[in-house]
Amino acid sequence: MVKRELNRRSPLRALERSTRGGLGRGELGAIAARKGVGKTACLVHIAMDQLFQGKHVIHVSFSANPSHIIDWYENIFTEISKEHHLDAAMEVHDEVIKRRIIMSFNQQGTRLPQVIHSLQSMIQEGNFLADCIIVDGYDFTQVSAAQLREIREFADARGLRIWFSVTLREAQPSYDERGVPEILAGLLDEIAVLICLKPEGKQIRLELVKDRVGERVEDLRLALDPKTLLIAAQA
Repeated sequence: MVKRELNRRSPLRALERSTRGGLGRGELGAIAARKGVGKTACLVHIAMDQLFQGKHVIHVSFSANPSHIIDWYENIFTEISKEHHLDAAMEVHDEVIKRRIIMSFNQQGTRLPQVIHSLQSMIQEGNFLADCIIVDGYDFTQVSAAQLREIREFADARGLRIWFSVTLREAQPSYDERGVPEILAGLLDEIAVLICLKPEGKQIRLELVKDRVGERVEDLRLALDPKTLLIAAQA
């Protein structure tokens, strides 16, 4: 299968339709779930989808072991290649990896304005014209609405799509009547698309809590397959 057909058949096209075109340039998206549920796998799948479309991605990691992020990309690429019988898989692999950069930060003492400065340096001085930014593992208990607004303004000025992972620390997270996790209650105005991951039987369901016009929509019918870690249509 060639990349064009792979893109057309990707389950992420369903996500784009449900969010009225997918995350737009200058917008922030968030994937929220408890630790270990699958946030990084979802973000890497989204990043790989962007890379397959010829776009450039910067993955910002706050993991204690950033080498694991490379493993995530390799594993997700391998699973996509097998599932869709990707033609000349290693050639495609080498091509897409050239358009991806991984940046690692220490969680302690790093604030979002510092991340913006580093990203600006990478884009300007490093001449890496990013289309999509993944911010994985940042502690959202340290995030204010003003900081997130600064990130959104940076995304808007640069024409970037920025996805965050949000860790819900409670064993039984609390949500408001809209399905918004408590940790994001004061931040939702800055987030265009919010997806919550919820275990359901043997799968992990993707629940679209907010789309690009602020509405909660019908079930996405998408889930994270626990075996392949790929986003897939629910049976």
